[in-house]
Amino acid sequence: MVVSTKGGALRFASLYLPNGNPPDTDKYRYKLAWFDRLIAYARQRLELEEPFILAGDYNVIADPRDARDIAQWTGDALYLPATRARFRALANLGFTDALRATSDEAGLYSFWDYQAGAWQKNNGIRIDHLMLSPEASDRLAGCGIDAEVRALEKPSDHVPVWADLRLEGT
Repeated sequence: MVVSTKGGALRFASLYLPNGNPPDTDKYRYKLAWFDRLIAYARQRLELEEPFILAGDYNVIADPRDARDIAQWTGDALYLPATRARFRALANLGFTDALRATSDEAGLYSFWDYQAGAWQKNNGIRIDHLMLSPEASDRLAGCGIDAEVRALEKPSDHVPVWADLRLEGT
């Protein structure tokens, strides 16, 4: 999708990267292959040198501070070394994690399971990411997570992650 403004255009892609569990099955191999295709696509998009965002549910816990209790995720497809390595490979192409560009805080989560009172205990994880091309990153004015919507009646287990970008006059 492309959003046009007086200051130019912003292209973004919404994605859902497969969960990959259980990791000792074809589901995990499929997740890694999907991630490899995403990296190849991202590399091609970067050649256009335009503001671009890859946004969505990556099903990746990129860093230990992105989980309340990282020990419970060590054998999970969301936190395995190969999963995190692919997320870093995407970043190493030149993409910026919008939230981490604006905050180093731990405890910023975008997902709480429906089981075992995860929301009430704040036992969350951050698996929803906004990855910005250099041209989009240059325009980043802020980023956050609207966690409060998780407390609404019949909520999703995910909450919105948002970014403000200066699109006009840049």
